[in-house]
Amino acid sequence: MINRRSFVKQMGQGSLLLAANGLPQGMFDKGEITKVTILHTNDMHSRIEPFPMNGGRFQGLGGVAKRAALLKQIRENTDHVLLLDSGDIFQGTPYFNFYGGELEFKLMSEMAYDVATLGNHDFDAGVEGFHKQLQHANFEFVNANYRFDNTLLADKVKPYTVIQKGNIRFGIFGIGIELEGLVPSNLYAGIQYENPIEKAQLTAKRLLEDEGCHYIICLSHLGYKYREGNQVCDIDLAKQTSNINLILGGHTHTFMREIDIHENKEGKPVYINQAGWAGILLGKIDLYFENNRLGHCKSCKNLRVN
Repeated sequence: MINRRSFVKQMGQGSLLLAANGLPQGMFDKGEITKVTILHTNDMHSRIEPFPMNGGRFQGLGGVAKRAALLKQIRENTDHVLLLDSGDIFQGTPYFNFYGGELEFKLMSEMAYDVATLGNHDFDAGVEGFHKQLQHANFEFVNANYRFDNTLLADKVKPYTVIQKGNIRFGIFGIGIELEGLVPSNLYAGIQYENPIEKAQLTAKRLLEDEGCHYIICLSHLGYKYREGNQVCDIDLAKQTSNINLILGGHTHTFMREIDIHENKEGKPVYINQAGWAGILLGKIDLYFENNRLGHCKSCKNLRVN
């Protein structure tokens, strides 16, 4: 079993090493080390503006303009950035009721998101409503355990995608929650749900062996964990699969203070992170690769958007 305290200590040492310029600059210049920053959100729920200043818990937090400014600042100081989202982009403010998701997709495109997956609320306007707004999304949608064969989303939502940053190939796939009981059946008609653990295992194996990916990310809308019941969660996904390096979660609106780590079925570490909801946090994970292999130095912090 991996010791959490040791892991957190290692993460902190990684941050200090970077801050202290402990990695020789020449190593970066020679291409021996590649740094890639993963930025991620989840459960934005059409929160375009910050929360109102009404004395509430989240007053003044969030908002697309503040997130865009933070993204710009990070990108100005980082060569390789991936910006990802784990679903439930839609529903929660009048912006969705009036514009049906058009504004959300346009703003995400302006912020240069790379890949997103679908959450249950992304079907709140039906398959037709989601499809209608795809023309405004200049980024990819992935999901490996929903079958869209007989719907408008066939060939629009792929099981996975591969993105190269520097000399590192990232395999990114999505996993969605069971829609039955969460979404009225007429809104997801034609979509077939498949076992998330089995599809994640098959997809990760393909990304590693067939696509030659160095690092595999699952955008999950299963939820981080549940106190009771048999609902599959991100922890189950981590423990019961292999070849996944990082799970970026959604659905449970979990404000994680630190990245979580579990052993997969081969005893290797899988990292899990989730960034609350409504764009209040921006997840940030720095990865360092030495000769295309993940090195020991990494740091993670969920940044407050204020």
